[in-house]
Amino acid sequence: MSSQTHYDVIIIGAGPAGLAAALYTARDRYSTLLLEKNGLPGGQIMLTEHIENYPGFEKVGGFEFVEHMKAQVTNFGAQIVTNQAVTKITRDDGKFVIETNHGEKTFTTQAVILAPGSDYRQLNLPGEAQMRQATRVSYCATCDGAFYKDKHVLTIGGGNTAVEDTVYLATRFCQKTTMIHRRREFRAQKVLVEELHAAAKEHNIDVKLPYVPVEIVPSADGQEIDHVKIKNVETQAVEELKVDGVFIFAGMVPNTKWLAELLPLDEHGYIPADPVTMKTCTPGVWVAGDCRQHAAMQLATATGDGVIAAMGLRDYFRDPSAWSVQPCEEENGGGY
Repeated sequence: MSSQTHYDVIIIGAGPAGLAAALYTARDRYSTLLLEKNGLPGGQIMLTEHIENYPGFEKVGGFEFVEHMKAQVTNFGAQIVTNQAVTKITRDDGKFVIETNHGEKTFTTQAVILAPGSDYRQLNLPGEAQMRQATRVSYCATCDGAFYKDKHVLTIGGGNTAVEDTVYLATRFCQKTTMIHRRREFRAQKVLVEELHAAAKEHNIDVKLPYVPVEIVPSADGQEIDHVKIKNVETQAVEELKVDGVFIFAGMVPNTKWLAELLPLDEHGYIPADPVTMKTCTPGVWVAGDCRQHAAMQLATATGDGVIAAMGLRDYFRDPSAWSVQPCEEENGGGY
């Protein structure tokens, strides 16, 4: 690692949002450092085997996509340091001081772009991790629904996203969709539940209440799902379902707990920001990607956030006193 400790801009998180921001700041000749908590850059997209909804790419693997972005960024001089989890950001004498899990070294900067991302909330079921790696468990219908054309999938959840995405899968791709929720009533808005029941009349949707998943059982070769065990909460009876894929809609967890001392977070842990400029209510701090309040949770929008945030640095460095937006006064809300 370079002995340099001060940079014009430090970007927290080297996923697509952070890498896109770094491409623009580095091209503008700002000294740029990306700090990534994991051993490799890329974030959640590294878990995606096939990307088919990013403009300009008919199909590309997550690892390949990140390698292209990484090469662009480093070719323009940005530095990426992995295994550096940021633990604290404070302001001292007009500069930001950034501490990491390697406490012997701190970094300082004039500006910060926050792109730590969010993680899908996992259920930690037996077989879930193995089948996730085999791309048979997904947490995003928009990302992976097309891979299940004329297949049978199981969806798990009871909120707005679970209901909307179950209808999305059933009406566009799947031959059969089974949906389970642990309660007798959905948490989703009533109008969405009505749409689900209407769709079930025309499409092969089997809604099973109240059920919880028990285990995702892999096939003998570990590459497919043999069956899924589900349990009726009231009778405790266990059933086996033959499905081709499982979609878990249990929400997102933004990687932002460590930021509470720097700026306000909404009730779900997302970072409020001006949706036009990506400015937070802390001057000199922008946010980009899935940790942003009301983010669309898509690869293309995450990279767009990063670009917008990076472009804002020019005006800020010319006149830091011009920071005027107050996004923290907005009504709280979760992700998209």
